[in-house]
Amino acid sequence: MLQIRCKNNNVTKSFPEGCSLLDVYQEFADEIQMPYPVVSAKVNNASQGLKFRLYQNRDVEFMDARAGSGHRVYVRSLCFVLYKATQDVFPGSKLFIEHTISRGYYCNFKKKNNETLTDSDVDSIRNRMDEIIKLDMPFRRTEATTEEAIRVFAERGFQDKVKLLETCGQIYSDYYTLGDTADFYYGPLVPSAGYLTVWALEPYHDGMLLRVPDWYNPTVLAEKVDMPKTYDMFAEKTRWDIIMRLSNAGDVNKAILKGHASELIQVSEALQEKKIVQIAEEIDRRFHQEENPVRLVLITGPSSSGKTTFCKRLSIQLLACGLRPLSFSTDDYFVNRVDTPKLPNGDYDFDNIEAVEYSLLEDHLLRLMNGERVEVPEYNFVTGKREWNGKKLKLTNDSVLIIEGIHALNPLLTSKIPDSAKFKIYISALTSISLDDHNWIPVRDNRLLRRIIRDYNKGAYTAQETISQWKNVCAAEDKWIFPFQESADAMFNSALNIEFAVLRTHAEIILTSVPKNCPEYAEAHRLLKFIHYFIPISDKEIPPTSIMREFLGGSSFKY
Repeated sequence: MLQIRCKNNNVTKSFPEGCSLLDVYQEFADEIQMPYPVVSAKVNNASQGLKFRLYQNRDVEFMDARAGSGHRVYVRSLCFVLYKATQDVFPGSKLFIEHTISRGYYCNFKKKNNETLTDSDVDSIRNRMDEIIKLDMPFRRTEATTEEAIRVFAERGFQDKVKLLETCGQIYSDYYTLGDTADFYYGPLVPSAGYLTVWALEPYHDGMLLRVPDWYNPTVLAEKVDMPKTYDMFAEKTRWDIIMRLSNAGDVNKAILKGHASELIQVSEALQEKKIVQIAEEIDRRFHQEENPVRLVLITGPSSSGKTTFCKRLSIQLLACGLRPLSFSTDDYFVNRVDTPKLPNGDYDFDNIEAVEYSLLEDHLLRLMNGERVEVPEYNFVTGKREWNGKKLKLTNDSVLIIEGIHALNPLLTSKIPDSAKFKIYISALTSISLDDHNWIPVRDNRLLRRIIRDYNKGAYTAQETISQWKNVCAAEDKWIFPFQESADAMFNSALNIEFAVLRTHAEIILTSVPKNCPEYAEAHRLLKFIHYFIPISDKEIPPTSIMREFLGGSSFKY
């Protein structure tokens, strides 16, 4: 008999060898009383599907569809149902699950005859999904040699999956079937389609939006948020992908194997610089307009998006336009630490807008824009106090102010400054590369990997500590950054298509240092599994002015 400890209630019970996680859950269900339906579990801190069988003593923690591994299991399973429905209704069609947007997943759909997708088509696909779920069709996992998995997908014309499996270097690979439809997913699924009770599918731009449960209450749909500017930024990145002939991990790996890594890096950097030039030229144009000239540039973005390096590169391009950028940080306007708001657990909430004395900051901005010389504070992070050290700033006739910070687009920060005098920029690493047509890469994974590497290289935090903080970081972004991103005048995508191949070289050894007996191992294990699909390359070709250097080290900019 096996000894299985349920971490949800810290009780150990005996089970026969070969029992499934579903068997174990049924034994514990009445005792742990999960608030929402269970969809997956962690076994020794690694995510597994409920059909996973146990042959040794294990710790097990059951998960529902709230934020984390349970949510990913739910969404992956829902995507498979969507794919099967498209094939049943439109045989020979192509489905591309591209990225998250509007708190759902944007799906590009191509009918076999290239006819335009209609609202009626979406209705037909939705109805078929509903039928599959009501039939409670089971998901079946097959472990096969990678050669056999490649044959299965080659016969079905899935070149995206063939290229991925041919270049991943794995001996065995899993694939899934739903009825007679086969697909590949890099993580577990729910046992059957009947688990998927909360979802919606609707037309969205020229494709479809797959709506999923709310991260915090999976019994309801996540509230839809209109994001036209973010959609356009993703569309622009897709056009760049077409230019570079890269859309998935297999394409990246094939290009690396052909010796094109250096060229891909150079083109990616050139495309980013071109975008920065365009933004600088637009600021210059609006600076010189006769009425309501722009004098203030506000830059924001979530953690590890590359705001600091972007700010420095933009400053260089503004200088090339004949402007003199003057920048300072909102961090210097932090309230004294003893006055900082606190989170429910008692920790300081440094991301809260009330952690910044924004009224003083705005007063200084107004005085600077009126031509006054202003003494600005400097925040001492050691003492936790704001200091006045005689630092004074004054704008000249050709100067433009640049403010960078997580609250830069929050209206409270510049409420008395007319919008016409402000140019607002939102930056993030919006990954458009996918593993294959149905396995998107969560945009937060790119930034989390960057942050893990930077924190480790600086000696600030271990990978375990960075991962443990990430949930609070994301919650702060949802509250203080994302609500204002659509107000931006320009959006900049800091992600590079070849980035994961470079990040793997740095992240692999750091992630393996996370102990298996801690909760953070689950995320480290997932990230390791994910980046192993990319062939690693050296960062020696990454230029010293690259945004990636902010995280890898070796930047020519001073931070």
